[in-house]
Amino acid sequence: MVTIRLAVRDWDYFTPLALGDIKPEGFTLEIDRVGTLVDNLATSDKYDAGEVSFSRYAQACARGDNSLLGLPHFLMRGFRQRCIITTADSPITTPAQLKGKKIGVTGWQDSGNTWTRTVLREAGVEIDDAYWFAGRLTEEHPIVDRLAGFGRPGRIEPAPGERPLIELLKAGELDAVFTPFMPEGFFLKNSGLRQLQNDFVTAERDYFNRVGYVPGIHLLAMKPALAEMHPWLPQALSEIIDRSYQMWMQKREKYADTTPWLLDDLRRTAQELPANWNQNGFSANKKMIADFANELFQQGLTKTLLTPEAIFPAAAQGER
Repeated sequence: MVTIRLAVRDWDYFTPLALGDIKPEGFTLEIDRVGTLVDNLATSDKYDAGEVSFSRYAQACARGDNSLLGLPHFLMRGFRQRCIITTADSPITTPAQLKGKKIGVTGWQDSGNTWTRTVLREAGVEIDDAYWFAGRLTEEHPIVDRLAGFGRPGRIEPAPGERPLIELLKAGELDAVFTPFMPEGFFLKNSGLRQLQNDFVTAERDYFNRVGYVPGIHLLAMKPALAEMHPWLPQALSEIIDRSYQMWMQKREKYADTTPWLLDDLRRTAQELPANWNQNGFSANKKMIADFANELFQQGLTKTLLTPEAIFPAAAQGER
């Protein structure tokens, strides 16, 4: 029996799979929870499949690199309005007010930050309308190259002296920071930080009503050789992860007391979003994939405008 060694972030909906509440049929799944995405899944001798950046995968497709088979299964989705933070006393409360401002980003080519720049572009703030500084979020994060060749002197630069973005923000040297995850202590009353938009939930709901999706950030990918040997395997892997997600979400409605108001969040999600908001597959996500491909092109991350079919050719053909 074929075994898939899978590297994924510690998403809670993998719990039924990890504990054996549900089991794959026809293959064995070994789940390895990783703190950061595998640097190069295609050449890894440790993993057969895993969670990869949507942006990096699409960029590879644009270069003609087919060393990974991406599946239109989005392991991580998220609205990005909440990912713009500023100081508690900042007068800025809308993305449009960031025109001409200094903005920190934790990685220029990251999928999440690409989607967050989309929020600004929608508000009339293009890349050349702000000043960008890429760097580590806090002192605890490593100093690494976060520009990936996309820097432009005077417009897109490394953080001054590699100082943490939160330090620069609190010192008034940045006006806002893009971050996928909030820094430690962010939610405390005395953190001195807040989301840029005070009512970001309403902004996100309005965004969904305009575009019809929650942006995809990370996707599921596997080595093509494995899929060639077992053509049924990509779909089977996607389906078993979906089953784990569905079981977990059903259990959450009963075991919602991990935080006091989680039940209300489940209620709002059920009432304010369609039931299929997290559906995977090519057709269900085609518009979102096309919009992301357009953003990659408009923001200069790809030199060609990719189509959804070019990014997920096997899945597109399979759904015809």
